[in-house]
Amino acid sequence: MGQGIAIALVAAGHPVRVLARSPRPLAPPLTLYPGPWAEATRDVAIIVVATPDDAIEAAAQSLLDHGAVRATHAVLHLSGLRDRRALARLDQTGAAIGSFHPLQTVVDPRTAPEHLKGAWAGIEGDARALEAGEHLAEWLGLRPVRLEAASKPLYHAAAVLVANYTVSLAGVAERLARLAGVPRDLAGRIYLPLLAGAAENLRSTTTAAALTGPLRRGDLETVRRHLDSLPADVVPLYRLLGLEALALARAEGLDPATADALQALLAGSP
Repeated sequence: MGQGIAIALVAAGHPVRVLARSPRPLAPPLTLYPGPWAEATRDVAIIVVATPDDAIEAAAQSLLDHGAVRATHAVLHLSGLRDRRALARLDQTGAAIGSFHPLQTVVDPRTAPEHLKGAWAGIEGDARALEAGEHLAEWLGLRPVRLEAASKPLYHAAAVLVANYTVSLAGVAERLARLAGVPRDLAGRIYLPLLAGAAENLRSTTTAAALTGPLRRGDLETVRRHLDSLPADVVPLYRLLGLEALALARAEGLDPATADALQALLAGSP
């Protein structure tokens, strides 16, 4: 994500300097800044700490040791979970401190300029850090949303459910497709248009209204046959997600008696 943000900023016409404690390969057109860190940051407005969550404190200490942070700077880390306190050792510099979390996945940093456009970014921190985060979001084509520090764990857990666990669900679907006899080279791909369609539905309407399938229709027998045919280790996942889907179906007006019958089936009641 750090390299992706840097490439996107360069593409938008903003100068970027990349610092690292050890040499590492960077995606073009990025190169490591060869000079002292204090010199690299002298005339910049925002310093982005792009490290794993557990390395933020160490990165902050390195910036401090190199004299690279001054009161004029805003320093933002990219963690979705942690808040400004991860950079607390920089408080003594007088810099604005906060966090900036793009709600988008970046596998290849070279694709970041397009992937980031139109996505959201959770920002949190001091007043000046929030302003810096909003400027950074604007430069990247992101839409900022301000967060309270205490809310970040829930906010980030939701992001993990949507992004990481969607990939996990696709993995389960691929395994089931192979068990159903779908050729190995197709099993991981046949559900992708379905996934894209669901995402498009979510984009164009409310979450509850986007729900389709047997639970939305109230197809009790279909759900029963699914439960009977699934591998034992997948049944608890199907039940749990089914109960969440049923709540959405109720919100969209599913017949209460049918919904109650589905609730009992998914809960495993006799």
